Amino acid sequence: MKLESFWQSTAPTFTGAASGALPAVADVVVIGGGFTGVSTALNLARSGISVVLLESAEVMSQASARNGGHCNTGVAQNFASLVESQGIEQASRFYRAYDDAVSYVEQLIRDEQIDCDFRLCGKLKLASKASHFPGLRSAWQLMRDTVDPEIELIGKDEIRREVGSDAFHGGLLQKRGGQMHMGKFGIGLANAAARAGVKIFPHHAVTGLTRLEGHRHRVTTAKGEIIAEKVMMATGVSNEGPFPWFQRRIVPVGSFIVVTEPLGDELIQQVLPKDRTYVTSLNIGNYFRTTADRRLVFGGRARFAVSNPTSDTRSGEVLRAAMTALFPQLGQSRIDYCWGGMVDMTADRLPHAGEHDGVFYSLGYSGHGTQMSVWMGRVMADLLAEKRNENPWQRDTWPALPGYHGKPWFLPLAGLYYKAKDRLS
Repeated sequence: MKLESFWQSTAPTFTGAASGALPAVADVVVIGGGFTGVSTALNLARSGISVVLLESAEVMSQASARNGGHCNTGVAQNFASLVESQGIEQASRFYRAYDDAVSYVEQLIRDEQIDCDFRLCGKLKLASKASHFPGLRSAWQLMRDTVDPEIELIGKDEIRREVGSDAFHGGLLQKRGGQMHMGKFGIGLANAAARAGVKIFPHHAVTGLTRLEGHRHRVTTAKGEIIAEKVMMATGVSNEGPFPWFQRRIVPVGSFIVVTEPLGDELIQQVLPKDRTYVTSLNIGNYFRTTADRRLVFGGRARFAVSNPTSDTRSGEVLRAAMTALFPQLGQSRIDYCWGGMVDMTADRLPHAGEHDGVFYSLGYSGHGTQMSVWMGRVMADLLAEKRNENPWQRDTWPALPGYHGKPWFLPLAGLYYKAKDRLS
C-alpha cells in the first residue's frame, strides 16, 4: 500500500514552472497553487493582466489533489437547515452557485481540452439510518419546489438498484453530480495557465506580506520579493505563513481516503450498479466513487486528527473496515493507496470570499471545494480586474472563532460530539 494520493501518483507532470528570479513587479500576485489560485491566475492572464503565482510546495499538491474526486452540485449542509439560517432567497443563491460551478468546470475542461476522465453521473446521498430518511424526504420536497426540479427521492425498497449493500434506507439523487481525476485536471489547468502567460513559481513560500498603500503590497519569499499591485489569497488551509487573520477563521480538519486495486467491471456492477458519486448521511460518514480504471475511492473523516504518515495509516485501517462493512463483496480486495489531507473548514461550513485589509481572498470551501474553487477563480479574477462583482460569498462580517489561533486543539472533542450525535440520531 502506498501512502500517497492516487491522483498525484497517476497525474501527468507539470511542465509550466517559471525559471529564473522573481520579477520585480506584477499586476497581481496569487498566493496558492491549487484550484482557486490557478483558476484565478488563468482568468486574469486571459484578460491581459500580468500574474505571478507563488506556491509553497508543488503546484496542485495539497487539497486540490488530495480530495475524494467528486464534483457535485449542492451545498455542504442540509438545504432545509440552510434555508432556516439564511432564508430561501440566499440559500437558493448558494445552491445555484454550486450548479453554476459544475457547469463552469465542464466548460473549462472542454475549452482547454483537459483529459481528466470527467463525467456527470449524479450524486446520491444515502440514508445510513431509517431515522435519516424523513429528513431526506423533507429536503427533496423543498429542493424540488425551489432549486432542483429534477431531484429524485429513492425509497428503501428501491435503493438496492443503486447500491449493492443492505446498509442503507433510501437516498436523495441530485442528477448534476459529477466526478473527474483530480490530478489530471489540476495539472491540465496549471499547464493552461502557464500557456496563457502566468508565471508560476513552485517552492516559493510567502514569508512576509506588507501593505504599502491601497491594494499594493510587498510580497516576500525566501527566494526574493515582488511588488504586487494586488494580492489574491488562495491558500486553503492557511495554517502556515504570515496570515494570522485568516488562520483564526479557518480550521484544518483531516479527511482520509483509500483506493482499492482495480476491481473489474463485474465486481463494480455488484457494488455500485449505477456508478455515481456517493455520500452517507452520518456526521462522521463516508464518501465513495469509482475511477476510470475501475478502482473504488473510499474516504471520510475516519479520525479527527491532522494528516501525517502515522495518522494516515491508522485512518486507512478504519476506512477499510468501514468499506468492507458496507460492501462485504470487497473483503478480499487489496488497498493500493492511502492518504490524508486537510479540509479548510469554516464555522458556518460555507466559503468566504472578498477583501480584507487590501488583500483579496476566496477560502473555506469546507469539503465542497472542487467545483466552487475553480468557479470562484473566475469570479475573483473579474473582481480583481474590476469587471464585475457576482461574488455570492461576500459577507459583511467574518468573525474569528473564539479561543482559536490556528491550532485546532478542540478537534478530538468535536469528534466525540459528532460520534455521539450519530449514535443518537
